Amino acid sequence: MRPADQEPAEVPTAPTDQGTSEDGVRFILYLDGVEYDQALSQLAVWVGHFLLPVYGREVTSQAPWCPEWWRHKDAVALLYALWMAWFELSQPSAGLTGPAIWHRDHLAHTMAQLRDPSGTFAGCKPGNHREKAFPVSDFV
Repeated sequence: MRPADQEPAEVPTAPTDQGTSEDGVRFILYLDGVEYDQALSQLAVWVGHFLLPVYGREVTSQAPWCPEWWRHKDAVALLYALWMAWFELSQPSAGLTGPAIWHRDHLAHTMAQLRDPSGTFAGCKPGNHREKAFPVSDFV
């Protein structure tokens, strides 16, 4: 599956109603199957049609980006959280400072974490996703 290849009619404005939380939205890591695929597809539209064109910046060894970002669970989690925050803080109910709060408290930190040269996308290059070895735990 390549979510970035999907051509949407429009950029989704919010995560869809996933079911069990008070406001109807569940975090993507709690989803599976069709629900996960739908949430990932919506996230890919937001990332590909809003986040990257506006905030993507050039890919370098000091600011990597994985062309297959959806294969990194931590990137999916971070980007989904960023999208949820964007949705909440870009609403009129967030007040005039909502977008500034999103930039300060969410965007800058998330993009710095994702694009750190030793972070999530370390070793990934345009056209080349690199799987990472995860730490192990001996706790059973």
